[in-house]
Amino acid sequence: MIEHFNPWWRGRFEDDEDYRKWKESEIKWIPKEISEISLDSFSLNFLFGPRQVGKTTLLKLLIKKLLDEEVDPMAVFYLRCDYIEDYKELINVLDEYFEMREVEGIESSYIFLDEITFPREWFRAIKLYVDMGKFRNDVLVLTGSVSMYLKGEVETFPGRRGKGRDIIMYPLSFREFVRVASPEVYKNIPRVSDPFEADECIDAKPWTNELRILFSLYLKSGGFPRAVKDVLKSGRVSEETYETYLAWVRGDILRLGKSEWVVKRIIKAILEKAPSPLGWNTLAKEIDVGSHKTVFRYIEFLEKAFIVKVLPYLDPNTLEPNYKKEKKVHLTDPFLYHLFSKWCLVEEPGIDKIVEGVVASHLARRYEVGYWRNSSEIDIVTREGVGFEVKWRKNPGASKAHVGKIREVITLSKEGFSRDPLMIPAYVFLACFDV
Repeated sequence: MIEHFNPWWRGRFEDDEDYRKWKESEIKWIPKEISEISLDSFSLNFLFGPRQVGKTTLLKLLIKKLLDEEVDPMAVFYLRCDYIEDYKELINVLDEYFEMREVEGIESSYIFLDEITFPREWFRAIKLYVDMGKFRNDVLVLTGSVSMYLKGEVETFPGRRGKGRDIIMYPLSFREFVRVASPEVYKNIPRVSDPFEADECIDAKPWTNELRILFSLYLKSGGFPRAVKDVLKSGRVSEETYETYLAWVRGDILRLGKSEWVVKRIIKAILEKAPSPLGWNTLAKEIDVGSHKTVFRYIEFLEKAFIVKVLPYLDPNTLEPNYKKEKKVHLTDPFLYHLFSKWCLVEEPGIDKIVEGVVASHLARRYEVGYWRNSSEIDIVTREGVGFEVKWRKNPGASKAHVGKIREVITLSKEGFSRDPLMIPAYVFLACFDV
Protein backbone atom coordinates (compact mmCIF):
# COMPACT_ATOMS: atom_id res chain seq x y z
CA MET A 1 0.00 0.00 0.00
CA ILE A 2 2.67 2.52 0.96
CA GLU A 3 4.33 2.31 -2.46
CA HIS A 4 1.07 3.57 -3.98
CA PHE A 5 1.27 6.77 -1.91
CA ASN A 6 4.94 7.33 -2.81
CA PRO A 7 5.31 7.13 -6.62
CA TRP A 8 8.63 9.05 -6.44
CA TRP A 9 10.22 5.88 -5.04
CA ARG A 10 9.85 4.57 -8.59
CA GLY A 11 11.08 7.83 -10.09
CA ARG A 12 7.53 8.78 -11.10
CA PHE A 13 6.62 11.87 -9.08
CA GLU A 14 4.58 13.13 -12.02
CA ASP A 15 2.20 10.19 -11.40
CA ASP A 16 1.13 11.70 -8.09
CA GLU A 17 -2.52 12.66 -8.58
CA ASP A 18 -2.53 15.68 -6.25
CA TYR A 19 0.55 17.17 -7.91
CA ARG A 20 -0.80 16.41 -11.39
CA LYS A 21 -4.05 18.28 -10.64
CA TRP A 22 -2.11 21.25 -9.28
CA LYS A 23 0.26 21.35 -12.25
CA GLU A 24 -2.52 21.11 -14.83
CA SER A 25 -4.70 23.74 -13.17
CA GLU A 26 -4.91 27.04 -15.06
CA ILE A 27 -4.92 28.88 -11.74
CA LYS A 28 -2.40 27.76 -9.15
CA TRP A 29 -0.10 29.10 -6.49
CA ILE A 30 2.42 27.94 -3.91
CA PRO A 31 1.03 28.42 -0.39
CA LYS A 32 3.14 30.77 1.70
CA GLU A 33 2.92 28.38 4.67
CA ILE A 34 5.33 26.05 2.89
CA SER A 35 8.23 28.22 4.09
CA GLU A 36 7.06 28.10 7.72
CA ILE A 37 7.58 24.36 8.19
CA SER A 38 10.77 23.40 10.04
CA LEU A 39 12.91 21.01 7.99
CA ASP A 40 15.67 20.63 10.60
CA SER A 41 15.79 17.30 12.43
CA PHE A 42 14.37 16.52 14.86
CA SER A 43 11.16 18.39 14.11
CA LEU A 44 7.55 17.47 14.79
CA ASN A 45 5.42 19.97 12.85
CA PHE A 46 1.64 20.26 13.01
CA LEU A 47 -0.17 21.85 10.07
CA PHE A 48 -3.84 22.43 10.66
CA GLY A 49 -6.72 24.48 9.35
CA PRO A 50 -10.10 24.09 7.66
CA ARG A 51 -10.70 21.22 5.28
CA GLN A 52 -10.36 21.87 1.55
CA VAL A 53 -7.90 24.70 2.20
CA GLY A 54 -4.96 23.07 0.39
CA LYS A 55 -2.98 21.21 3.09
CA THR A 56 -2.44 18.08 0.97
CA THR A 57 -1.35 20.15 -2.02
CA LEU A 58 1.13 21.98 0.21
CA LEU A 59 2.65 18.67 1.30
CA LYS A 60 3.05 17.47 -2.29
CA LEU A 61 4.68 20.75 -3.31
CA LEU A 62 7.07 20.47 -0.37
CA ILE A 63 7.91 16.90 -1.39
CA LYS A 64 8.59 18.11 -4.95
CA LYS A 65 10.89 20.79 -3.54
CA LEU A 66 12.84 18.22 -1.51
CA LEU A 67 13.20 15.91 -4.50
CA ASP A 68 14.39 18.82 -6.67
CA GLU A 69 17.04 19.44 -4.02
CA GLU A 70 18.18 15.83 -4.61
CA VAL A 71 16.97 14.34 -1.35
CA ASP A 72 16.95 10.55 -1.70
CA PRO A 73 13.38 9.66 -2.81
CA MET A 74 13.28 6.76 -0.32
CA ALA A 75 13.94 9.28 2.46
CA VAL A 76 10.61 10.98 1.71
CA PHE A 77 7.57 9.12 3.06
CA TYR A 78 3.96 10.24 2.60
CA LEU A 79 0.90 8.52 4.06
CA ARG A 80 -2.80 9.32 3.76
CA CYS A 81 -4.05 8.42 7.21
CA ASP A 82 -7.77 8.41 6.40
CA TYR A 83 -7.14 4.80 5.31
CA ILE A 84 -5.75 3.85 8.74
CA GLU A 85 -8.07 2.41 11.39
CA ASP A 86 -6.22 3.10 14.64
CA TYR A 87 -2.85 3.75 16.27
CA LYS A 88 -1.91 0.05 16.08
CA GLU A 89 -2.32 0.00 12.32
CA LEU A 90 -0.39 3.28 12.11
CA ILE A 91 2.49 1.65 14.02
CA ASN A 92 2.45 -1.28 11.58
CA VAL A 93 2.65 1.03 8.57
CA LEU A 94 5.47 3.08 10.11
CA ASP A 95 7.36 -0.14 10.90
CA GLU A 96 6.98 -1.25 7.29
CA TYR A 97 8.57 2.01 6.15
CA PHE A 98 11.37 1.78 8.75
CA GLU A 99 12.25 -1.69 7.50
CA MET A 100 12.41 -0.43 3.91
CA ARG A 101 14.66 2.49 4.74
CA GLU A 102 16.97 0.29 6.81
CA VAL A 103 17.48 -1.91 3.76
CA GLU A 104 18.26 1.25 1.73
CA GLY A 105 20.70 2.53 4.37
CA ILE A 106 18.70 5.69 5.05
CA GLU A 107 19.22 7.21 8.50
CA SER A 108 17.12 10.37 8.21
CA SER A 109 13.70 10.85 6.64
CA TYR A 110 11.02 13.41 5.89
CA ILE A 111 7.77 11.84 7.07
CA PHE A 112 4.43 13.35 6.01
CA LEU A 113 1.32 12.00 7.74
CA ASP A 114 -1.74 13.57 6.12
CA GLU A 115 -5.08 13.75 7.98
CA ILE A 116 -3.47 12.20 11.04
CA THR A 117 -6.65 12.62 13.11
CA PHE A 118 -8.51 9.79 11.34
CA PRO A 119 -6.81 6.81 13.07
CA ARG A 120 -8.22 6.35 16.58
CA GLU A 121 -5.74 7.46 19.27
CA TRP A 122 -3.15 8.30 16.59
CA PHE A 123 -1.12 10.28 19.13
CA ARG A 124 -0.25 7.11 21.05
CA ALA A 125 1.82 5.84 18.10
CA ILE A 126 3.63 9.14 17.54
CA LYS A 127 4.38 9.73 21.23
CA LEU A 128 5.64 6.18 21.67
CA TYR A 129 8.03 6.42 18.73
CA VAL A 130 9.25 9.88 19.72
CA ASP A 131 10.00 8.56 23.22
CA MET A 132 11.77 5.50 21.77
CA GLY A 133 13.97 7.73 19.62
CA LYS A 134 12.64 6.25 16.38
CA PHE A 135 12.27 9.74 14.87
CA ARG A 136 15.43 11.29 16.35
CA ASN A 137 16.94 12.07 12.93
CA ASP A 138 13.67 12.79 11.15
CA VAL A 139 11.39 15.65 10.18
CA LEU A 140 7.69 14.95 10.65
CA VAL A 141 4.82 17.00 9.27
CA LEU A 142 1.39 15.98 10.51
CA THR A 143 -1.74 17.58 9.07
CA GLY A 144 -5.18 17.68 10.57
CA SER A 145 -8.26 19.80 10.76
CA VAL A 146 -10.82 20.62 13.35
CA SER A 147 -10.64 17.56 15.64
CA MET A 148 -6.88 17.92 16.27
CA TYR A 149 -7.49 21.49 17.36
CA LEU A 150 -10.72 20.89 19.30
CA LYS A 151 -9.51 17.90 21.29
CA GLY A 152 -6.23 19.54 22.25
CA GLU A 153 -4.31 16.59 20.83
CA VAL A 154 -1.36 18.77 19.80
CA GLU A 155 -0.98 19.79 23.43
CA THR A 156 -0.24 16.19 24.42
CA PHE A 157 3.33 16.46 23.07
CA PRO A 158 5.15 18.62 25.66
CA GLY A 159 8.90 18.34 25.22
CA ARG A 160 8.48 16.08 22.20
CA ARG A 161 8.45 18.64 19.40
CA GLY A 162 12.16 19.28 18.83
CA LYS A 163 12.40 22.20 16.38
CA GLY A 164 8.87 21.63 15.14
CA ARG A 165 6.25 24.33 14.72
CA ASP A 166 2.49 24.77 14.69
CA ILE A 167 1.29 26.23 11.40
CA ILE A 168 -2.30 27.30 10.77
CA MET A 169 -3.23 27.27 7.11
CA TYR A 170 -6.04 29.76 6.51
CA PRO A 171 -7.97 30.43 3.31
CA LEU A 172 -6.22 33.01 1.13
CA SER A 173 -6.18 36.52 2.55
CA PHE A 174 -7.15 39.29 0.15
CA ARG A 175 -3.48 40.18 -0.33
CA GLU A 176 -2.74 36.57 -1.32
CA PHE A 177 -5.78 36.60 -3.60
CA VAL A 178 -4.33 39.65 -5.36
CA ARG A 179 -1.01 37.82 -5.73
CA VAL A 180 -2.79 34.94 -7.48
CA ALA A 181 -5.24 36.96 -9.56
CA SER A 182 -3.03 39.88 -10.59
CA PRO A 183 0.72 39.50 -9.98
CA GLU A 184 1.35 42.86 -11.68
CA VAL A 185 -0.82 44.73 -9.18
CA TYR A 186 0.61 42.71 -6.30
CA LYS A 187 4.21 43.65 -7.02
CA ASN A 188 3.35 47.35 -7.24
CA ILE A 189 1.48 47.81 -3.96
CA PRO A 190 3.17 48.26 -0.57
CA ARG A 191 3.38 45.53 2.04
CA VAL A 192 2.13 46.55 5.47
CA SER A 193 2.52 44.27 8.47
CA ASP A 194 1.65 46.72 11.28
CA PRO A 195 -1.57 48.78 11.50
CA PHE A 196 0.50 51.70 12.80
CA GLU A 197 2.07 51.78 9.31
CA ALA A 198 -1.32 51.77 7.56
CA ASP A 199 -0.75 55.24 6.09
CA GLU A 200 1.71 53.55 3.67
CA CYS A 201 -1.35 51.98 2.00
CA ILE A 202 -2.06 55.37 0.43
CA ASP A 203 0.84 54.62 -1.94
CA ALA A 204 -1.44 51.99 -3.51
CA LYS A 205 -3.90 54.71 -4.61
CA PRO A 206 -2.96 54.42 -8.34
CA TRP A 207 -4.25 50.81 -8.22
CA THR A 208 -7.57 51.62 -6.57
CA ASN A 209 -9.77 50.63 -9.54
CA GLU A 210 -8.02 47.31 -10.05
CA LEU A 211 -8.19 46.50 -6.33
CA ARG A 212 -11.89 47.39 -6.19
CA ILE A 213 -12.64 44.93 -9.01
CA LEU A 214 -10.51 42.21 -7.42
CA PHE A 215 -12.19 42.77 -4.05
CA SER A 216 -15.63 42.32 -5.61
CA LEU A 217 -14.45 38.89 -6.80
CA TYR A 218 -12.92 38.06 -3.43
CA LEU A 219 -16.22 38.85 -1.72
CA LYS A 220 -17.73 36.03 -3.81
CA SER A 221 -15.02 33.41 -3.45
CA GLY A 222 -13.24 34.22 -0.24
CA GLY A 223 -9.94 32.39 0.03
CA PHE A 224 -10.94 28.74 -0.34
CA PRO A 225 -8.95 27.36 -3.30
CA ARG A 226 -11.78 25.70 -5.20
CA ALA A 227 -14.03 28.77 -4.91
CA VAL A 228 -11.12 31.05 -5.92
CA LYS A 229 -10.54 29.02 -9.09
CA ASP A 230 -14.26 29.10 -9.93
CA VAL A 231 -14.48 32.86 -9.59
CA LEU A 232 -11.29 33.62 -11.50
CA LYS A 233 -12.43 31.36 -14.34
CA SER A 234 -16.11 32.22 -14.61
CA GLY A 235 -16.88 35.07 -12.21
CA ARG A 236 -19.04 32.85 -9.97
CA VAL A 237 -18.81 29.95 -7.57
CA SER A 238 -20.28 26.69 -8.92
CA GLU A 239 -23.01 24.77 -7.14
CA GLU A 240 -20.68 21.78 -7.02
CA THR A 241 -18.19 23.82 -5.00
CA TYR A 242 -20.89 24.94 -2.56
CA GLU A 243 -21.93 21.30 -2.11
CA THR A 244 -18.32 20.20 -1.53
CA TYR A 245 -17.68 22.73 1.23
CA LEU A 246 -21.06 22.19 2.88
CA ALA A 247 -20.33 18.45 2.99
CA TRP A 248 -17.04 19.29 4.78
CA VAL A 249 -18.87 21.33 7.43
CA ARG A 250 -21.63 18.78 7.97
CA GLY A 251 -19.09 15.96 8.14
CA ASP A 252 -17.10 17.69 10.88
CA ILE A 253 -20.30 18.38 12.82
CA LEU A 254 -21.26 14.69 12.77
CA ARG A 255 -17.73 13.37 13.46
CA LEU A 256 -17.46 15.51 16.58
CA GLY A 257 -20.84 14.53 17.95
CA LYS A 258 -22.49 17.92 17.50
CA SER A 259 -26.10 18.54 16.52
CA GLU A 260 -26.48 19.81 12.98
CA TRP A 261 -29.80 21.39 13.99
CA VAL A 262 -28.18 23.45 16.77
CA VAL A 263 -25.26 24.51 14.56
CA LYS A 264 -27.66 25.58 11.84
CA ARG A 265 -29.80 27.62 14.26
CA ILE A 266 -26.76 29.39 15.71
CA ILE A 267 -25.29 30.21 12.29
CA LYS A 268 -28.69 31.46 11.12
CA ALA A 269 -28.82 33.84 14.12
CA ILE A 270 -25.29 35.06 13.39
CA LEU A 271 -26.20 35.78 9.76
CA GLU A 272 -29.36 37.65 10.74
CA LYS A 273 -27.80 39.74 13.53
CA ALA A 274 -24.20 40.37 12.42
CA PRO A 275 -22.39 42.55 13.18
CA SER A 276 -24.49 43.48 16.23
CA PRO A 277 -23.15 42.16 19.56
CA LEU A 278 -24.78 38.99 20.88
CA GLY A 279 -25.29 37.60 24.36
CA TRP A 280 -25.24 33.83 24.85
CA ASN A 281 -28.29 33.93 27.16
CA THR A 282 -30.31 35.90 24.65
CA LEU A 283 -29.21 33.66 21.81
CA ALA A 284 -30.13 30.51 23.77
CA LYS A 285 -33.65 31.80 24.33
CA GLU A 286 -34.10 32.89 20.71
CA ILE A 287 -33.06 29.58 19.20
CA ASP A 288 -34.53 27.46 22.01
CA VAL A 289 -31.48 25.31 22.80
CA GLY A 290 -31.80 25.18 26.58
CA SER A 291 -28.98 27.10 28.21
CA HIS A 292 -26.30 29.66 27.46
CA LYS A 293 -23.73 26.95 28.25
CA THR A 294 -24.88 25.00 25.20
CA VAL A 295 -24.53 28.11 23.04
CA PHE A 296 -21.05 28.74 24.46
CA ARG A 297 -19.92 25.17 23.67
CA TYR A 298 -21.21 25.38 20.12
CA ILE A 299 -19.71 28.82 19.49
CA GLU A 300 -16.39 27.48 20.83
CA PHE A 301 -16.68 24.55 18.42
CA LEU A 302 -17.39 26.88 15.47
CA GLU A 303 -14.46 29.11 16.39
CA LYS A 304 -12.00 26.23 16.68
CA ALA A 305 -13.36 24.88 13.40
CA PHE A 306 -12.24 28.17 11.77
CA ILE A 307 -15.86 29.02 10.89
CA VAL A 308 -16.45 32.00 13.20
CA LYS A 309 -14.34 34.58 15.00
CA VAL A 310 -15.62 35.93 18.31
CA LEU A 311 -14.73 39.52 19.25
CA PRO A 312 -15.14 40.32 22.96
CA TYR A 313 -15.79 43.79 24.32
CA LEU A 314 -12.47 45.52 25.10
CA ASP A 315 -12.23 47.97 27.97
CA PRO A 316 -10.64 51.02 26.29
CA ASN A 317 -8.80 52.03 29.47
CA THR A 318 -7.02 48.69 29.89
CA LEU A 319 -7.49 47.01 26.48
CA GLU A 320 -8.49 43.91 28.45
CA PRO A 321 -11.47 41.82 27.28
CA ASN A 322 -14.67 41.84 29.34
CA TYR A 323 -16.23 38.46 28.64
CA LYS A 324 -19.39 39.27 30.61
CA LYS A 325 -20.49 41.74 27.95
CA GLU A 326 -22.02 40.79 24.61
CA LYS A 327 -19.70 39.61 21.83
CA LYS A 328 -19.52 40.24 18.13
CA VAL A 329 -19.43 37.09 16.00
CA HIS A 330 -18.12 37.19 12.43
CA LEU A 331 -17.72 34.42 9.89
CA THR A 332 -14.05 33.96 9.04
CA ASP A 333 -14.26 34.13 5.24
CA PRO A 334 -16.63 35.89 2.81
CA PHE A 335 -17.39 32.62 1.01
CA LEU A 336 -18.92 31.26 4.22
CA TYR A 337 -21.54 34.02 4.25
CA HIS A 338 -22.83 32.82 0.88
CA LEU A 339 -22.49 29.13 1.76
CA PHE A 340 -24.37 29.37 5.05
CA SER A 341 -27.04 31.72 3.73
CA LYS A 342 -27.91 29.00 1.20
CA TRP A 343 -27.82 26.31 3.89
CA CYS A 344 -29.94 28.25 6.38
CA LEU A 345 -32.33 29.64 3.72
CA VAL A 346 -31.85 33.24 4.82
CA GLU A 347 -31.00 36.40 2.93
CA GLU A 348 -27.30 37.15 2.74
CA PRO A 349 -26.06 39.97 4.98
CA GLY A 350 -25.35 43.28 3.24
CA ILE A 351 -21.91 43.86 1.75
CA ASP A 352 -21.09 46.35 4.49
CA LYS A 353 -21.56 43.63 7.12
CA ILE A 354 -19.51 41.10 5.15
CA VAL A 355 -16.70 43.63 4.69
CA GLU A 356 -16.57 44.27 8.43
CA GLY A 357 -16.29 40.51 8.95
CA VAL A 358 -13.45 40.27 6.42
CA VAL A 359 -11.52 43.06 8.14
CA ALA A 360 -12.05 41.51 11.58
CA SER A 361 -11.00 38.01 10.49
CA HIS A 362 -7.89 39.32 8.68
CA LEU A 363 -6.74 41.30 11.72
CA ALA A 364 -7.48 38.32 13.99
CA ARG A 365 -4.91 36.21 12.12
CA ARG A 366 -2.18 38.34 13.68
CA TYR A 367 -3.67 40.17 16.67
CA GLU A 368 -6.03 39.68 19.57
CA VAL A 369 -9.05 41.71 18.56
CA GLY A 370 -12.28 42.90 20.09
CA TYR A 371 -14.68 45.83 19.78
CA TRP A 372 -15.74 48.82 21.85
CA ARG A 373 -19.19 50.33 22.16
CA ASN A 374 -20.69 53.05 24.31
CA SER A 375 -22.68 55.95 22.89
CA SER A 376 -20.48 55.42 19.82
CA GLU A 377 -18.66 52.34 18.58
CA ILE A 378 -15.32 51.20 17.20
CA ASP A 379 -15.97 48.11 15.09
CA ILE A 380 -12.64 46.34 15.64
CA VAL A 381 -9.96 47.10 18.23
CA THR A 382 -6.57 45.40 18.54
CA ARG A 383 -5.05 44.99 21.97
CA GLU A 384 -2.12 47.03 20.66
CA GLY A 385 -4.46 50.04 20.75
CA VAL A 386 -5.47 50.49 17.10
CA GLY A 387 -9.16 50.77 16.21
CA PHE A 388 -10.85 50.26 12.85
CA GLU A 389 -14.15 51.75 11.74
CA VAL A 390 -15.65 50.15 8.63
CA LYS A 391 -17.79 52.74 6.80
CA TRP A 392 -18.92 51.07 3.59
CA ARG A 393 -20.87 53.99 2.12
CA LYS A 394 -20.35 57.02 -0.05
CA ASN A 395 -18.70 60.11 1.40
CA PRO A 396 -18.01 58.83 4.92
CA GLY A 397 -16.37 61.07 7.45
CA ALA A 398 -13.05 59.87 8.81
CA SER A 399 -13.30 58.87 12.46
CA LYS A 400 -11.58 61.12 14.99
CA ALA A 401 -12.44 58.99 18.03
CA HIS A 402 -9.72 58.40 20.60
CA VAL A 403 -10.80 56.54 23.71
CA GLY A 404 -8.56 55.54 26.59
CA LYS A 405 -5.61 53.51 25.31
CA ILE A 406 -7.00 53.28 21.78
CA ARG A 407 -4.32 55.53 20.34
CA GLU A 408 -5.38 55.56 16.70
CA VAL A 409 -8.59 54.86 14.80
CA ILE A 410 -8.38 54.07 11.09
CA THR A 411 -11.46 54.50 8.93
CA LEU A 412 -11.86 51.86 6.24
CA SER A 413 -14.11 53.36 3.59
CA LYS A 414 -15.81 52.29 0.41
CA GLU A 415 -13.79 54.71 -1.70
CA GLY A 416 -12.40 57.72 0.19
CA PHE A 417 -8.80 58.56 1.17
CA SER A 418 -7.57 60.90 3.89
CA ARG A 419 -4.24 61.24 5.72
CA ASP A 420 -5.34 63.13 8.83
CA PRO A 421 -7.41 61.55 10.22
CA LEU A 422 -6.44 58.40 8.35
CA MET A 423 -9.02 56.95 5.97
CA ILE A 424 -8.32 54.24 3.35
CA PRO A 425 -10.67 52.12 1.23
CA ALA A 426 -11.09 48.77 2.96
CA TYR A 427 -9.90 46.82 -0.07
CA VAL A 428 -6.75 48.94 -0.39
CA PHE A 429 -5.85 48.32 3.25
CA LEU A 430 -6.54 44.58 2.98
CA ALA A 431 -4.53 44.31 -0.26
CA CYS A 432 -1.51 45.77 1.54
CA PHE A 433 -1.97 44.05 4.91
CA ASP A 434 0.29 41.00 4.94
CA VAL A 435 -1.33 38.07 6.78
